Amino acid sequence: MITTDILIIGAGPTGLFTVFEAGLLKLKCHLIDALPQPGGQCSEIYPKKPIYDIPAYPEILAGDLTAKLLEQCKQFEPGFTLGERADTIEKQEDGSFIVTTNKGTKHKAPVVAIASGLGSFEPRKPLINNITDFEEKGVDYMIKEPEVYRNKKVVIAGGGDSALDWCIFLSDIASEVTLIHRRNEFRGHLDSVEKVQELKNAGKINLITPAEVIGIVGDEKVNAVVVKQAQHNEKEIEIECDHFVPLFGLSPKLGPIANWGLEIEKNAIKVNNALDYQTNIPGIFAIGDGNTYPGKLKLILCGFHEATLMCQAAFQIINPGKKNVLKYTTVTGIDGFDGTRKEAPKAVVKAID
Repeated sequence: MITTDILIIGAGPTGLFTVFEAGLLKLKCHLIDALPQPGGQCSEIYPKKPIYDIPAYPEILAGDLTAKLLEQCKQFEPGFTLGERADTIEKQEDGSFIVTTNKGTKHKAPVVAIASGLGSFEPRKPLINNITDFEEKGVDYMIKEPEVYRNKKVVIAGGGDSALDWCIFLSDIASEVTLIHRRNEFRGHLDSVEKVQELKNAGKINLITPAEVIGIVGDEKVNAVVVKQAQHNEKEIEIECDHFVPLFGLSPKLGPIANWGLEIEKNAIKVNNALDYQTNIPGIFAIGDGNTYPGKLKLILCGFHEATLMCQAAFQIINPGKKNVLKYTTVTGIDGFDGTRKEAPKAVVKAID
């Protein structure tokens, strides 16, 4: 049986940052993730997608963010159970929990932090009769490696941030990018919408709205898509392409966690955000995109904040009655488990003195 101080369900950005914050409090962490590698969506779904709202990084690729978080937390030597899904949880007489995976691996900890994001994902597929015939033959529901589309003709369908972001990103890679949306209005950020319009005006992308893809043409692979244009009396046209990428979002599922007795609201776990992001079961916390509370924002940086406060509460559960004095890393440095100490720059210490 694997034992630890904090058992983290999910090895995405929020789970990885939890390791760092817990390490500052001398708490050990072990992470369980159904994916074969750490990083969550950032590694599995869009490793090459740029992220713009991480402090100090005007732009960072999702995969690079994962690498930086792993580098940051490795000094605290977290354990990983990867490629296994957390299935059941049992509370013990001493207040601790035993979590068992689908492969029978048992983990014991006094604190469980659910950082599994929105759970497992399935792409929302457009209602096109023969679309499954072309999956992995030109039809992609997510973009993992942009180089696949270099000098190719790409048709993207969708009106949200993913569709807009990838349209912008691929405009410098693909030989031709066409964005199709069933409405004239987009759901993405205003600056992305404006950038897409600028690219259209500059002739770098094609923009067809309101319209929708209703068919795929091809033999062994995608050769073209059939588009129905609402503004031209539903006229149908064929657009030659090498790839069709429908980005209509992902359908999230909490999976077995939904059966753990937690209070669930709209596929998310309710927590007490006024205090420490604890669930209705004492000792079980939920942080990141998988939780909900009034005013919740599903942003990575919000998950980082929630992880920080959760670790403070976890310290009190694990060390009842022991006072934890908040220390600033700019002054004290980081005390590692190996007994070494990384001192803060003298200039910083002197300035504070």
